[in-house]
Amino acid sequence: MECIVRFEVKYRQELKRLRGLLFIEKGKKPETRQLLEMFKDMKYEVALTDPDRLLFTPVAAGADYEYIRITELDTGEEKYTEDRDLKNLIGSLLPQRPPGL
Repeated sequence: MECIVRFEVKYRQELKRLRGLLFIEKGKKPETRQLLEMFKDMKYEVALTDPDRLLFTPVAAGADYEYIRITELDTGEEKYTEDRDLKNLIGSLLPQRPPGL
């Protein structure tokens, strides 16, 4: 089954919204390996650095982008969409950790 991956690429001066396509088994979500291969095919050499936020950062020094963040996984049945308002609300309710911890 198809999974449309919508993501943002943060460059120094701009944010580009792009999408990719993966083929996955019905009822499953894309694996990290599949996402990394998709980005590699698009000439983005990245590593998953924050699994909770689906944030990928470049592995090569001197890359012209800062990070890639997946914003939506759409299989046509079930859709993962980041809810920014909910994240902000939860973030404001959780105790803040002091820097360096």
